Amino acid sequence: MIELPEAHCIAGQISSTVAGKRIANVIGGHTPHKLAWYYGDLSKYPDLLVGKTVLKAEAYGGLVEIKASKSNILFGEGINMRFHGVGDSRPQKHQLLLEFKDGTALSASVQMYGGVGAFAEGELDNPYYRVAKEKPSPLTDAFDMDHFQRIVSAPDAQKGSLKALLATEQRVPGLGNGVLQDILLNSRMHPKRKVNTMNSGDVERLFWSVKNTLGKMMEQGGRDTELDLFGHPGGYRTILSKKTVNKPCPVCGTLIKKEAYMGGSIYYCEGCQKI
Repeated sequence: MIELPEAHCIAGQISSTVAGKRIANVIGGHTPHKLAWYYGDLSKYPDLLVGKTVLKAEAYGGLVEIKASKSNILFGEGINMRFHGVGDSRPQKHQLLLEFKDGTALSASVQMYGGVGAFAEGELDNPYYRVAKEKPSPLTDAFDMDHFQRIVSAPDAQKGSLKALLATEQRVPGLGNGVLQDILLNSRMHPKRKVNTMNSGDVERLFWSVKNTLGKMMEQGGRDTELDLFGHPGGYRTILSKKTVNKPCPVCGTLIKKEAYMGGSIYYCEGCQKI
């Protein structure tokens, strides 16, 4: 699942690779998928997009949005996007295929679950999309200590764990269970730790870990557990992920553990992250 760092990487790759290209053909809903949903009216995609020129792509949280004249194309967190050069074969299964006048193409397929689609500028009334656009990104100065303190001190947040705080309810759009693991290791906090046990020093340490860890992931082109627009893994080597389970923690040497928690998996080092 792409999260905030990968979304920024892919948006940049789309802008540098596809911007200026004119859309020649659009195929939406080609492959049925029970956990795929479509933004906007699927039948109107060709009218919205054919003949339009791609202007740029932007990331909002874990979402990637392409601007094409007065129409937008949105890719959710569970979408695999791939660029196809002239003469390259197209994937047999996909939920959206954009073919350009120069013979190149961009495909989108659902990994596990996710949304993709097209709509006229300003016409998508989706709360997830709206919140992702409205809330400040941790990669910007607007995401400051005061903003983070308001997130942490909210009554509903105080009752839960650090995983619930950071990876649910879109408190920080684009920060999901994947990037969460290294953020918590770098702050030396356990994902099950209760928010209301943190003192001011803990909150500040967690704040800087969010900013610095996500910044490093973005600078290195996303995590090595995810693929970019060209099918290449990101350059950031995850410390806690499916790639490192049962391997020694690079900080203290304790074996990294995996555990089911809150409907997903958590990875942690018992030596560095005391509950």
